[in-house]
Amino acid sequence: MRVLFLAPTSPKTGNCTTAERIRNHIVAAGHTCVLCDTREFSSASDVSSLMMQEPRFEAALAIHLFKGGRLLLDAGVPFGVVFGGTDVNEDVNDEHKRAVMEEVLRKARFAVAFTEKLKDCAEELLVCESKKIYVQPQGIETRVASDFIWSDFLHSTGVHTKQVENLRVFLLVCGLRRVKDPLYLLEAFAEWHSQNPLVVLIIIGPKIDPVFTAEVEESVKRTVGVYLAADLSQEELHAAMQKSFALVNSSLSEGMSAAILEAMDLGLPVLARDVPGNAAIVEHEVTGLLYSSPQEFVSMFRKLLDDCGLQEGLVRNGKNYITTCHNPMKERITYQKRVETLH
Repeated sequence: MRVLFLAPTSPKTGNCTTAERIRNHIVAAGHTCVLCDTREFSSASDVSSLMMQEPRFEAALAIHLFKGGRLLLDAGVPFGVVFGGTDVNEDVNDEHKRAVMEEVLRKARFAVAFTEKLKDCAEELLVCESKKIYVQPQGIETRVASDFIWSDFLHSTGVHTKQVENLRVFLLVCGLRRVKDPLYLLEAFAEWHSQNPLVVLIIIGPKIDPVFTAEVEESVKRTVGVYLAADLSQEELHAAMQKSFALVNSSLSEGMSAAILEAMDLGLPVLARDVPGNAAIVEHEVTGLLYSSPQEFVSMFRKLLDDCGLQEGLVRNGKNYITTCHNPMKERITYQKRVETLH
């Protein structure tokens, strides 16, 4: 079967990683799967024109009900959808977008949600058939670059210290766009860094929104103890995560943060903003720490710095959670079974 797969695929983003992994699952079942960025199409008619070309597509899949799903409404083939996060957390508040997403769910053969909470939200906020929605957490695999040199990375990022071993790096991994809110903790970090110069925040991720990226760059320049790193490959990023003290998430909205899950897999404590998508995968003081304000964040990371038992417990529980709930082979079986229903 030849499958068209539409997803927001800005390089080195969580959506891109997820899309490539799902594509691999579909290909492993013997199908042809062509992954296209949703930004390549302005309307559903663009996709329907593509569907008329030879060789013909026989089925389709999309990530994000509005960005991807709306493009499949006139595709003329059976299709499935995967919830993104902002579709349920934000786009439902727009009457037009909500109507489009409800039409997508009506026409789709199936929908996949990363968490039970996301499924519950969709059922509460959108008119949809509950039996169509399947819950499948993201499968997580990490690979660490063997030739990554931590001291070189720090130096290139602007962190200059002779006490590299004593440095406590908090890594904030996100695409630079407003919904990720990477500036949320800047003042809190600057204040803490002035008291303890060995505590730093490094923000790293692709420059998705050029206007907002310029804002971030300007703010970071003015803030002591906070740095903006150049983009890395996935393997290099995983190596940097492994060397850091903790992973930070400050998003206003999340579907299921791949960076949080990868951090847990790599043995890194997680401090995440208490939003529904994060609370669905981070159990407070068990697999990570949740905070609701910069002040609460400061309290949490002070506790983490001082409490080795807490650090060890979060790391151990986080790794166990990934092994139990985010097995990539279980994910593969789910998507292969769902795609078979598109025949």
